[in-house]
Amino acid sequence: MIKNIELTGLKSIASEYDLFFIDIWGVIHNGIKLNDNAVKVLEELSKNDKKFVLLTNAPRPNLTVVNTLKKMGLNKFLETVFTSGEASLRYILENFNNKKFFHLGPPRDFDLFKKFENHKVNDIDKSDYILCSGLFEEHENDLEYYKNYLSTQISKKMICTNPDLIVDRGNKREYCAGSIAKLFEEIDGEVIYFGKPYSPIYKLAANIENKKILCIGDNLNTDIKGAMTQNFDSLLISGGIHRHEIQKLSIENVIKNYDAKINYFQSELKW
Repeated sequence: MIKNIELTGLKSIASEYDLFFIDIWGVIHNGIKLNDNAVKVLEELSKNDKKFVLLTNAPRPNLTVVNTLKKMGLNKFLETVFTSGEASLRYILENFNNKKFFHLGPPRDFDLFKKFENHKVNDIDKSDYILCSGLFEEHENDLEYYKNYLSTQISKKMICTNPDLIVDRGNKREYCAGSIAKLFEEIDGEVIYFGKPYSPIYKLAANIENKKILCIGDNLNTDIKGAMTQNFDSLLISGGIHRHEIQKLSIENVIKNYDAKINYFQSELKW
């Protein structure tokens, strides 16, 4: 049975868990500013000696996200950040270190491949693999463009550094790398994913052995599906990415539509 902890807060269940995986975008901030109640949760977990990881599907190294959080005003708990970009970076350096790649994504994601930028090519036909961090700025709303663009590249592997399909930046909804990766699979391309809900991210981010774990996030496709895959408990932030669906259909129906299972929900993360 799903438990609503809107009134009782996370403090009502925190003692039951050893480790918390907490999403960043949609929980700790909305893409523009920090959520003060969520920051208070981090402070309270720390006071109670509870371990947590700020786990995010960001196509950037850990340090880049840390610097973004600093600019927003978060100056504590930055050592707990772990990104899908960091996980993919480690994999590339180990398995594709001398291979030529084509970057599919906006120029702002350049820090993802700083360590091996000499292997970057500007002609996708000359690449050995595709590194996807998002959409081109000039085609950020046109998914059909990528179906045609990638149709001759399906013999290559695509590394997807952010499995999210969409994200809300304030009140503006944007496509993410996961939407391109899904499209690439639809035309029979092969994708290697890094980030939630795929299991490697959890083992890379923390020691999960013999721990009772709670995943906190606003995305049923990534945060909650990842928890389900790992047999972790989950807390859905209902005021996040699915808020309009939940307002229209009810939380029970939305969860059913996504074939998901959650243990708890709150409108926003509160202690």
